[in-house]
Amino acid sequence: MIEATVQLLVVLGALYLGSRYGSLALGAISGIGLAILVLGFGMAPGTPPTDVIYIIIAAVTCAGALQASGGMDWLIQLAEKALRRHPGHITFLAPFATFFLTVLVGTGHVVYTLMPIIADIALKRGIRPERPCAVASIASQVGITCSPIAAAVVAVVSISNLNGFDIAIPHVLAVTIPASLCGLAIAAAVSYRRGPELADDPEYQRRLADPELRRKMMEASATTLDRKISNTSRRAVYIFLAAIAIIVILAAVPSLLPSFDKLRAVTGAASVATDGISITPEQLATAGISVPGVTEHYQSRLSMGVVIQIIMMSAAAFIFIFCKSKPKDAVGGAVWQNGMTAVVAIYGIAWLADTYFGHWLPSIKDSLGAMLATYSWLLAVVFFVVSILLNSQGAVVVSMVPAAFAMGVPGWVILGVFPSVYGYFFFPTYPSDIATVNFDRSGTTRIGKFLVNHSFMLPGLVCVAVATAVSYLIASLIWG
Repeated sequence: MIEATVQLLVVLGALYLGSRYGSLALGAISGIGLAILVLGFGMAPGTPPTDVIYIIIAAVTCAGALQASGGMDWLIQLAEKALRRHPGHITFLAPFATFFLTVLVGTGHVVYTLMPIIADIALKRGIRPERPCAVASIASQVGITCSPIAAAVVAVVSISNLNGFDIAIPHVLAVTIPASLCGLAIAAAVSYRRGPELADDPEYQRRLADPELRRKMMEASATTLDRKISNTSRRAVYIFLAAIAIIVILAAVPSLLPSFDKLRAVTGAASVATDGISITPEQLATAGISVPGVTEHYQSRLSMGVVIQIIMMSAAAFIFIFCKSKPKDAVGGAVWQNGMTAVVAIYGIAWLADTYFGHWLPSIKDSLGAMLATYSWLLAVVFFVVSILLNSQGAVVVSMVPAAFAMGVPGWVILGVFPSVYGYFFFPTYPSDIATVNFDRSGTTRIGKFLVNHSFMLPGLVCVAVATAVSYLIASLIWG
């Protein structure tokens, strides 16, 4: 037990140190922890989640092509028009705008252009910008568990299917979308009258008293409405949306997917001896050698992970070819760079976690399995706490969901607590939260002296708690 504790401290230490440096360092420093476990303690290395990584690469490539084409500017512009049409309801409309942008694109980093617009609308309307800005930043990350091309969604489907819980992407969205919308509605309502009015806020009044700060607040205006959107940019959006629609349709109707003839080992079959060498049925199946009574043919349907990769890469190609999108601009864009950073983070974190949990799973199952069987909702607390450490919903899924299945947690419970994989708002170190603080020129969206007393804590806790409770209820009614 002492050895397991020491090794766990190595894992947590690597994650903590990586979170301090952030970005690529989170995945890279996980490699140090992996080296200590494998080379120092002699653990067998786990398996990195390559399938999930491939999906992220494909989706990020397509989203990057969309951004380079100017198509993302059009989506932001449409959102801004809706927000400026009803400025008095910005606290309710802003989170739903950022939420649906994330659902469409699969990443919350798309909100960087929209956030200064939200702050500008609120300030010009005399509404405390903290109210819409904080909950809108939360909403941009909540949308990840509701996006058909997000790594977290695809990963939870793939891992669930491998463990006998047969669900598809539409099943996940049917649970997470209504649950997340309920959570956002309550969080927005809680934020509607949050904090003092602008006229009573001391920091805002201090900035008003400074002529230079006053000029920046009142004269500057953030908008995308002055940008001219070309037909090629619109065409890129249509291609992107068509790709998402095809993915959802194929996930909903698996019979549309092709099947392939494959070999597998016959259950209970003995090894075959050839020239004094014993060959297992599994080795024969892998080599494509058919032996009656040892291997058998079966029909395997194309997996949705591969489908997403094919369609996303094809859509990216069409955008490059027909929408004047330059690959150089796609690679240089924020969406592609942040997405590829997530790839490295998930690669290192998930490999480290799989190595540790794979080694100690029998002991963990004995100590936690009975408790989770009795109080299954505690899995939500586990996911939430791990998310605080990992800063990635996809990383939480690929590192913790296999362990949850191995401990005997029912699949519907895992799906029910799925929204709880977002907990990294707890410490305001995530890029979207930091950017939101900087975009609010009034100074009302802030980080307190004690780190946890910040603008995102209240809407984050309310939204995730409500979304998880509603999701758990929906999943229990359908599968429980």
